[in-house]
Amino acid sequence: MAVREDLIAGIDAALAGHWDEAHAFAQRHENDATGCWLHACLHKMEPDEQNSRYWYRRSGHSYEEYADPKAELAAIRAALTY
Repeated sequence: MAVREDLIAGIDAALAGHWDEAHAFAQRHENDATGCWLHACLHKMEPDEQNSRYWYRRSGHSYEEYADPKAELAAIRAALTY
């Protein structure tokens, strides 16, 4: 599966409440900035702020950028479907 499709599947899993499945998709793409962004958002949802902030640093985004995880997941999806 291509990176984009894999990360979109991770977003879908997160929105469906399947955190572990979503996390597995994000972990497959730890060298991709958007994969790191998804990973960061998932740890924010968990919540695990310290781990989340680590992944935000790798993604080029910030922890404070989005207050609502669902809005952030929508933004990640938009970035993947440009």
